[in-house]
Amino acid sequence: MNLPNALTLSRIVATPLIFLLPFADSWELKLAGFVIYVIAAVSDYWDGQLARTRNLVTDLGKLLDPLADKALLLGTLVPIYLLQSGHGTLLSMRFVTPWGDAGLPLWVLVVVLGRELFMTVFRQAAARRGTVIAAIGPAKWKTGFQSVWVGSAYFWFAAKDAAFHWQWDSQWWRAFANFNGVVGVVTMTVAVVLTVYSLGLYLRRYARVFA
Repeated sequence: MNLPNALTLSRIVATPLIFLLPFADSWELKLAGFVIYVIAAVSDYWDGQLARTRNLVTDLGKLLDPLADKALLLGTLVPIYLLQSGHGTLLSMRFVTPWGDAGLPLWVLVVVLGRELFMTVFRQAAARRGTVIAAIGPAKWKTGFQSVWVGSAYFWFAAKDAAFHWQWDSQWWRAFANFNGVVGVVTMTVAVVLTVYSLGLYLRRYARVFA
């Protein structure tokens, strides 16, 4: 068990906490969920860098890394959808923006998770035919925007609970709420566009494998 694999395994172990903490009753626990998510997202980048630069790529790592990525994605988007659609809380957790409140639509959840499921099957099928499908640029950008979107939602859950607890209603609070909401909605939109775009590129480049 080398360091990159240990980091990957830690993301898998942390995912249930990341899933559950947004539903906690206190803003402190919600904030802990945000912090753990940020650590997990950063570790996702660093374990890959360490494995490649220090020649620590292993078969175990190739198995665990995609599993950790899919688990973390599922473990964050489902709570975001449930909380921003009003399930599991009396306090609305939808993003606040200058053009109104906005949450995670069901169709976006289906598109993002469906794309990941499809690409997992697609990669495995291509590998059985001797073709390795590496991550392309737009897919990497998609992951980056996706991470910012999820992070802004998780931070908003904690901040909104803290504002409710401390009865914040000042001008700076409203400005922050709008800023965070705009960041969340814009990065969600860009991530969805790149999700569909990168899928199209994968299909165009590798569909010949199945011809």
